[in-house]
Amino acid sequence: MAGPLAGIKVVELGVWVAGPAAGGILADWGADVIKVEPPQGDPARMFGRMLQIDTGENPPFEMDNRSKRSIVLDLTTDDGMAVALELLADADVFVTNIRPGALARLGLDFATLAASNPRLVYGLITGYGTDGADADRAAYDIAAFWARSGLADLLTRPGDVPPFQRGGMGDHSAGMTLAAAICAALVARHSSGQGQLVTTSLYRQGAYTISFDLNTLLLTGQQIAVGQRETMGNPCVNNYATADGRRFWIVGLQGDRHWPALCRAVGRTDWLTDDRYATAYGRACNAIDLIAELDAVFVTRSLDEWAEVFDAEPDFFWSPINSIIDVLADDQFHAAGGLVQVPDGDGSQPMVATPADFGGTPWEPRSAAPKLGEHTDEILDEIADRRSRR
Repeated sequence: MAGPLAGIKVVELGVWVAGPAAGGILADWGADVIKVEPPQGDPARMFGRMLQIDTGENPPFEMDNRSKRSIVLDLTTDDGMAVALELLADADVFVTNIRPGALARLGLDFATLAASNPRLVYGLITGYGTDGADADRAAYDIAAFWARSGLADLLTRPGDVPPFQRGGMGDHSAGMTLAAAICAALVARHSSGQGQLVTTSLYRQGAYTISFDLNTLLLTGQQIAVGQRETMGNPCVNNYATADGRRFWIVGLQGDRHWPALCRAVGRTDWLTDDRYATAYGRACNAIDLIAELDAVFVTRSLDEWAEVFDAEPDFFWSPINSIIDVLADDQFHAAGGLVQVPDGDGSQPMVATPADFGGTPWEPRSAAPKLGEHTDEILDEIADRRSRR
């Protein structure tokens, strides 16, 4: 089960999450990803301590770096740079999220590398893009993806303070975008014989995430109202509480289709002919009253009891609001391939899967994240062997 990218050589010079996430996806899909690290290592190796994980493990680092090989190189020295250039000379892909200015100073910018390896696909994640005043500005995803893109503001309730982002949200989505762009560039190379520079940025990723809102403002000058559950114009797209304190979301976007199913589920088919609620317009005008009535109904049963009722209605769309503990206990999460077994010594450990599968070229993780420099000697031997065969 080698994966669709078996035989593709990737050199990764990445730190923290975004670049290594892109490399991690490519590694999951079968590529040979060589992770170049400085003597002190990728700073993400500190995540376990930063998160006060008392077992000594580093789950975030394991997630983004499994199935890779690690080589330690000091790129400030001639010897370290010489080895890096040897690795890149026959690489298919270079993945990095180092700032463009630093890459240029090292001689690892696209133009320099493409001159010696024109087939190289060069994948770059930046904070704010490759042009403009902030092209070389430092960024983490909480700044460029979450704060500056407008995402945090859209999720802030009036009068409240912005919510905190969970770790790596923007990094992982930007990593997936770059992995997809790299694969597209590899397809293009198959026809043209030429590599190319492919880029994405955390800022662009955040803007794309809220593109419903941005594109509406761009084309109409109007802003989409941020929903408040007590006054939702469509009470059929809202969250409600049950008798056991659980919450769930109903998703009745199509009034003619979903409203009758909701009325049947709550035992209020009289609402179908009630002038206040019979039409989408009526439900919007009387949303506060309808939400209050639904609140009173839903709090009479537990979530498990409502689940049986809801599942008997094919046109009633809903979902429980799960905690992450609930997710791991959800049979459907496992059936959907949400976890993979990652080899670890003589056994394996379950980890979250990257979210794509391939029917004809299935993938599976090959190893846990490497120790710092674990494969340095092995990779140097490979370089020496290639030199001897020239």
